[in-house]
Amino acid sequence: MSQTLIAARLHTPSHVWINPVITLNDDGLITSIETASSSSDDTILTPTFLDIHIHGAVNHDVMEGTPEALNSISRFLATRGVSHYLPTTVTAAVDPTLRALDSIATNIETKHHDGAIPLGIHLEGPFVSHIKRGVHPPEHILPPSIELFDRFQQAARGHIRLITIAPETPGALELIHHATKLGVKVSIGHSNATAAETHAALAAGATSATHTFNAMRALDHREPGILGVVLDDRNLFAELICDGVHVAPELVRLFLKAKGTEKAILITDGMSATGMPDGTYILGGFEVQVANGRCLANGVLAGSVLTLDRAVFNFARFTGTPFADVTHLASRNPAAMLGLEAQLTIAPGQPANFNRYTPDGTLLATILNGRQVI
Repeated sequence: MSQTLIAARLHTPSHVWINPVITLNDDGLITSIETASSSSDDTILTPTFLDIHIHGAVNHDVMEGTPEALNSISRFLATRGVSHYLPTTVTAAVDPTLRALDSIATNIETKHHDGAIPLGIHLEGPFVSHIKRGVHPPEHILPPSIELFDRFQQAARGHIRLITIAPETPGALELIHHATKLGVKVSIGHSNATAAETHAALAAGATSATHTFNAMRALDHREPGILGVVLDDRNLFAELICDGVHVAPELVRLFLKAKGTEKAILITDGMSATGMPDGTYILGGFEVQVANGRCLANGVLAGSVLTLDRAVFNFARFTGTPFADVTHLASRNPAAMLGLEAQLTIAPGQPANFNRYTPDGTLLATILNGRQVI
């Protein structure tokens, strides 16, 4: 028995439907999208989100690797507009990282997910800069190694889709080239790279930048460094944590001017405190103190408690961009960076995954496979 979804507008990356009527089959797949002459519904439908950089939520860290931890994170994300995500690791000793990758891979291979679906793994660390390590434990940071990456990918059974690398570290260019040949996307970050070192990384195959501005060499008018290249290169995707804590609104606006709405990617960098009250929580293997929206480990920012629906709202408010357009920064753009546009598109035959908003941009409901989550 089919069902229909109606709204005042449906915003997809390629089209805006006025008064859409979306028909679904019993499996939650879209069978048709048509328009009506009018609608009794004033809400707006958009694609659901893809968070490519998230470490945890609801008092669980992805590196726990247990079904309870990953399923809890997945269910929570679905209530915040996220249909797909990349569980993101943090620098740790090699053996615990291998165990975490194996466990996350098992969860990815599970056929049924009661919430957001993990599409692969984002390996953040251990191939980062000591100088710009942020809270990554220095004792576990390692120089980029093809051999070690291959061990990680073997443990993950090929599910590593994205890796963050500091391009100035010895062996980085070789690993970027190797990972790219295997179809793994490379993001440059946690880096003190010069402009020349950054350009070399892009030539080797890097396609994105990890949490722009944060854990990056400061901008200098004679040595633009990694940040200058990230902002200047219109072909490079770039992440942003838009919580009002990690990046000031003025620089959010500068980021938009530099990257446009085609290459900007909104992420959360969320950790286990997301969705929880203030207190002490775990990121990877170390403690983080959370209070008033700030996550600190020894006085250094350690992830966030941001959710993607809030990131979209903040970005629209900071920049004046219509929120329906901003949703593409959390859906179309990360999918395009990963090469998954076709898999996550809104079209007949695809799962009915939508976010429903009020006219002012408040998330009312997430619909996954035709079923309303909230």
